[in-house]
Amino acid sequence: MAQQDMGDLQSQIDEIEALSSIYGDEWCVIDEASRIFCIKISDSSDHPKWTACLQTILPADYPSRAPPLYQINAGWLRGPERMELSNSLEEIYLENAGESILYLWVEKIREFLVEKSLSSDSVEESELRKTMVTEEEEDYDDEEDHIDYSVLKNTDQAHLFVDRLGGEELPEIKHGEPITERRSTFQPHLAMVVTPKQVRLVLDKLYENKKIASATHNIYAYRIHCEDKNTFLQDCEDDGETAAGGRLLHLLQILDVRNVMVVVTRWYGGILLGPDRFKHINNCARSILVQEGFAECSEEEAGRGGGKSKKSRGKKTK
Repeated sequence: MAQQDMGDLQSQIDEIEALSSIYGDEWCVIDEASRIFCIKISDSSDHPKWTACLQTILPADYPSRAPPLYQINAGWLRGPERMELSNSLEEIYLENAGESILYLWVEKIREFLVEKSLSSDSVEESELRKTMVTEEEEDYDDEEDHIDYSVLKNTDQAHLFVDRLGGEELPEIKHGEPITERRSTFQPHLAMVVTPKQVRLVLDKLYENKKIASATHNIYAYRIHCEDKNTFLQDCEDDGETAAGGRLLHLLQILDVRNVMVVVTRWYGGILLGPDRFKHINNCARSILVQEGFAECSEEEAGRGGGKSKKSRGKKTK
């Protein structure tokens, strides 16, 4: 076992040295002791139109038995596009299990950016991108310079590479009532999930709906309770609405819900909502949790006749 660990350590050292040599200033060491690194990737070295930042944490048993943990930072990377890229990285890992794969990942992301640049190289899209103003750009212009690794470091993310050979049943997806505020509409969706593969199935199913797939943001968070270890698999996704996923996950933690996934879809109406958008996202999420018996309604909600109460958190059965 110790010999295997030393082998992994040497493989990591060799890989990091190679990547540093290949990518130069684009490669950055965030925390060498914790094995946290990042690299800025673009579609062109001269006049980049699309860029992304790949952050990785190398587990002690990478590459022999575990993949790198990763996070892709790109405000424009949302919904089906993010899922497509994640699937590509997963395929690379599965095809090269036990080998060092960071170089392959970086070049796959670069290839993805080049293809996107070519497909969007029209005057109409270029002008749209120049003039489009989103709330996260207004509030978080420098967000990529302030990466929050807390969720990544505290989450067992082996679920990024689940075995897709085993059959998994698509959970029933519940849809909550939409809320409209100053022309922006928010709608929550909820599903009971007990495996990370079901999280992927739920997202794939939601994206089959063209209206949901084309929404401005699809923010989600989930918590899966591992009873044998009494720990949680949990993760979240902003989908371009910076910091919204973390706030949504925090709500699930506060309510101590288990084996549940919540997605909040937002269609941006052209009027900036500022911090109020986070309130609407969490209110939507809480309303569907109450509706499906995962949380108790407050006295104010009970007075309005909304929601169910006195149900066991996370105990709901089909």
